[in-house]
Amino acid sequence: MKNDEMLERIHVILVGVTHPGNIGAAARAMKTMGLSHLRLVQPKHFPSADATARAAGADDLLANAQVFDTFEESLQDCHLIMGTSARRRRISWPTLTPKQCADKVLTCPGKVAIVFGREQSGLTNEELDLCHFLVQISSSPTFSSLNLAAAVQILAYELRCGIETHHDDLKMNREPASAEAMAQFYQHLEQTLIDIGFLDPKNPRQLKRHLHRFFNRIQLLKPEVNIFRGIFTATQEYQKSKEKS
Repeated sequence: MKNDEMLERIHVILVGVTHPGNIGAAARAMKTMGLSHLRLVQPKHFPSADATARAAGADDLLANAQVFDTFEESLQDCHLIMGTSARRRRISWPTLTPKQCADKVLTCPGKVAIVFGREQSGLTNEELDLCHFLVQISSSPTFSSLNLAAAVQILAYELRCGIETHHDDLKMNREPASAEAMAQFYQHLEQTLIDIGFLDPKNPRQLKRHLHRFFNRIQLLKPEVNIFRGIFTATQEYQKSKEKS
């Protein structure tokens, strides 16, 4: 697979960006490293002259950027989702460095999303629940604030550096299930757990979140998702037969 083809699978997603100049600067950072697919979720101002000015020649990325109303919609065709965050979370996520992130991204044969959150607050816990891994950029503990475009540049640079290393790795990998397939999987799993009385929908506590962490870490393949959903269906049918008898 050629270098450009490897990068073609990668989509940078910016969620809830307030300042349009940051969108343009992020597009410029992407283009310098050969990334071309930009997705925006609920940008406050876009299109914008400020975004075009800050893009400084990456106008084509802005012109072709896809805009989505919801985060879930922006992920549907993606098979690996990386969420970036500077904040420590109460519930731990599988966490990667930018280099480790690039290694996983470049060996995934399907579409990949690298997600960046809001300038002030980043991604919510609910949004991170849809990510397979959390990516954290090491910074000074006394001043850890990193500009959005700078964060995009760091991840894009690691991807560029890793291309030659992983040039032939894709031949050995199989495509994981898409975000859309996994969303259906989680709905089916939750309903099955409710049907058998294991999950109280009025008091789910942290069970659903822990299950998301577990399966996102494993990264199920599409055939494996089908197997599990077959098990869920058989379990539901068995439970119904018990209730009738």
